[in-house]
Amino acid sequence: MSQSTDAAALPAEPSEVDAAQPTPGGSWELLRLAAPLIVSQSFMTVQVFVDTILLAHHDSLEMTASFPAVMWFWLPFGLLQVTAGYTSTFVAQYTGAGRSYRVGPAVWQGIHFAMIAGLAFMLMAPAASFLISLGDHTPALQALEAAYLRCLAFAALPMLIMAAINGFFAGRGQTWTVLGIEAVGTAVNVALALLWIFGHGGFPEMGIEGAGWATVAGSWASALTALVLFLGPSYREEFNTAGGWMPESDLFWRLMRYGGPAGSQMFLDVLVFHLFTQMVGQLGEAELGATTLTVRLNMVAFLPMMGLGQAICILVGQRLGADQPDLAEKSAYTGLYWVFGYMCAIAAMYVTIPNLLVAMFESDRNPAQFQAVAEIVPTLLICVAIFSLADAVNVAFAFALRGAGDTWFVSLLTFTLAWPIMVVPTYLVVHYGGSVYWAWVFATAHIIAMAVCFYLRFRTGRWKEMRVIEPAVVE
Repeated sequence: MSQSTDAAALPAEPSEVDAAQPTPGGSWELLRLAAPLIVSQSFMTVQVFVDTILLAHHDSLEMTASFPAVMWFWLPFGLLQVTAGYTSTFVAQYTGAGRSYRVGPAVWQGIHFAMIAGLAFMLMAPAASFLISLGDHTPALQALEAAYLRCLAFAALPMLIMAAINGFFAGRGQTWTVLGIEAVGTAVNVALALLWIFGHGGFPEMGIEGAGWATVAGSWASALTALVLFLGPSYREEFNTAGGWMPESDLFWRLMRYGGPAGSQMFLDVLVFHLFTQMVGQLGEAELGATTLTVRLNMVAFLPMMGLGQAICILVGQRLGADQPDLAEKSAYTGLYWVFGYMCAIAAMYVTIPNLLVAMFESDRNPAQFQAVAEIVPTLLICVAIFSLADAVNVAFAFALRGAGDTWFVSLLTFTLAWPIMVVPTYLVVHYGGSVYWAWVFATAHIIAMAVCFYLRFRTGRWKEMRVIEPAVVE
């Protein structure tokens, strides 16, 4: 093994670990692996946050329109991205098992899938106007939503390629490289969004379309950086990154078998909140704007927590690959403590300084319109503060189960609970002209129910016997 497969793999028993090394399953090991992933997710947070602020200052209606368009984008894209990125679990288990020669071929199956899915995704561009019309929003909102969605349709291909290749680095514990890849794309995206939204630097003023094309450019910058690093000479021999590009039907379909349900969970989760957003939008522009702003604020806080979840997934995969299920369980609980503590701090901010958070998005262009939105958000943030604590449990245990390969349960649970607890009650609220606050109460109840079920599934321990990689062949 090279130094790049560093202490994140840690196949040794605790008694064999040098005192200078982090304790297997402990906080230092988790945080050392998670820190770059948290910062990487923070770059995505910065990107979302900056785009939202820039659009709010350009036109508050563009800020409102951006979220429904993003939800239409993420509805199919979430499924594809998680499927392509599930290469990280294969890489983690192959690394834990000491079979580095299988790492490159596993990643290439993800790249093949990314190419096919990314090209097909471009068909969303000509269908954007029709899809947006299904939301039955005002004509002004629909025009902006469709324009943004057409741009985002061309960002899927590079984003999927990056997801598959990032699995190579993250699954082996080389998370600082993932951070560098994300940083390149974020820097390009933010710089171009500033120029293209407002028309600075000699560029025409493109508004929401400028934000969309900046996302496309930033995504390609990250994808090309990841590909160049992946094919570098330091990885070709040990991990077979250049020679393992041929399709392998068995390996490809195992990626689909385990990655597909993981992606389906993301698809169903986004579908639920997409329907929620579409229905809330029928209550009025102020209600939709408040929901958009609240969800964006939550994303800013939530995305860094995903870095901890990814670290939990990697450690669980590596421990199971090395046949160390007890250490895998210890890593999952260590991750839970840190995720829950982080979300407690975020929830306190939602409750104590909601007006200060909302004020960052205030625009002088249409103060009356923004004020109508701002009056609703603080109450919605109370709901977010409550379900953020439940989401900490969801992240810790859902990612632990994903690292083992228990993806079918995660997917089925998301589908089973969402409709009776969140979707149908929200429909009734909208149908009978109820309050947006009741819709958010049902969303909160759904996330709490998910947390209880994930915890009970993890406690059964069935995941400890699961593996996504094939048994080693004795030569």
